[in-house]
Amino acid sequence: MTSVSDTAIRFGPIPVDAWGTGSGGTGTIVDAATGERIGSVALASEADVERAGAVAAAVQPAWADTSFRSRIDVLRRAERALEDLRDDLVPLMMRETGALRSKASHEIDKTIDELRAAAGLPDQPYGELLPHDDPSTLSLARRVPVGVVGVIAPWNAPLMLSMRSIAPALALGNAVIVKPDVKTALTGGAVIDHVFRAAGLPNGVLQVVAGGAEAGEALVRSPHTDMISFTGSSAAGRRVGEVAGGLLKRVVLELGGNNAFIVLDDADLDDALAHAQRGTFSHQGQICMATGRHLVHESVADEYVRRLVEFAESLRVGDPRRSGVTLGPLIDVRQADRVQGVVDDAVAAGAVVRTGGHHEGPFYAPTVLDGVDRDNAAFQAEIFGPVAPVTRFSTDDEAIRLAGATPYGLSAAIHTRDLGRALAISGRLRTGMVHINGQTINDAAHIPMGGMGQSGNGGRYGGHWNLDEFTYWQWVTSRTPPGRR
Repeated sequence: MTSVSDTAIRFGPIPVDAWGTGSGGTGTIVDAATGERIGSVALASEADVERAGAVAAAVQPAWADTSFRSRIDVLRRAERALEDLRDDLVPLMMRETGALRSKASHEIDKTIDELRAAAGLPDQPYGELLPHDDPSTLSLARRVPVGVVGVIAPWNAPLMLSMRSIAPALALGNAVIVKPDVKTALTGGAVIDHVFRAAGLPNGVLQVVAGGAEAGEALVRSPHTDMISFTGSSAAGRRVGEVAGGLLKRVVLELGGNNAFIVLDDADLDDALAHAQRGTFSHQGQICMATGRHLVHESVADEYVRRLVEFAESLRVGDPRRSGVTLGPLIDVRQADRVQGVVDDAVAAGAVVRTGGHHEGPFYAPTVLDGVDRDNAAFQAEIFGPVAPVTRFSTDDEAIRLAGATPYGLSAAIHTRDLGRALAISGRLRTGMVHINGQTINDAAHIPMGGMGQSGNGGRYGGHWNLDEFTYWQWVTSRTPPGRR
């Protein structure tokens, strides 16, 4: 096994063409706004996934035995390498993911935070002394690496959402195989491979297998992967959970969200709208924590809708590389068509389009829907687009019932001047995160990130909670032989 180097490896520009070693054909990477070709990646076959698994399983024990200081050093060098790539990486992310410059830069910042937080894991206490009936026996519980972690990451924030699993898994002595979405295989795969090579990570400890659903299923089924960390849609997550569960394999699922933004009658509307706008329209609504439902008290709903429409109509939609653009494209035309289908179904069921409701290619107009009841498609679906459905309520109990009227449970926000009232409501919401007088999009590397219901299976990423996901407890006893007492 290659040793961990003391200094980072020098490297050239980000590889964007014919990247990877897969034998399953070639995937073309295109600009989300223009459809122009950016580059290509070699796609992994099932055999490629199996080979990656065998290599990872072979090198993982030596990586786990590497000193904790060496693992910390690799993560810190990866952090510096990623920062060094920023000027080249931001334009690539804008093209590949359709992100605004601010979003791309923010995602790099968040990814660096994940690396920095993970670097704080290896030197933490990793065991406990336990009592034993025999005083000559040492009894302890210690954390040991899971082994080989398969990471399946989505296209909406591919760099950060991949690193959120990769960094803590590596820090704690695991080997990792990551499968990015083909649409964003450069940002979510090539860049990460590039960064860890620069950091001096030993060969084989991290491998990238770009591919579609077949490669993902092969990774889940592989006898070499001991755990699967999946971030993506609830539908795909159910399939991952079904396969992994059948193999008695640990799986952590961070899935979709249809997050409620509750505006009570005493809310500060200026503050509420500022958070609501960001919650719905950031990255064109393509964030699992995006505000999916605006639940607004009937006494302030008319003014709320009027001002939300005013803001939506002020947004300029277009290629994020053009000056003045404030809303970029959806990831592709297929996604825009899917959003259109939800909006059309919503209108057919009685919702009213106050602005927007249409698209041109991958560019979806910022949309506000009013009169959305709990049975409406726009209320029940995770839209994943720049659409703000507004539902009115009259009492706190009704707001709580509406917030819980979908199977999702990722994030929520409550706006009110009464903190006690908000805390009482938050305790009745079945959701992994609640933000009082904030927005539904809120995340950090040190918090327990995850959801309930169709938003996740109870796993939590972040901070010391990563210890629970990426290690197992092992009980060890050591008895002194009678002749040596």
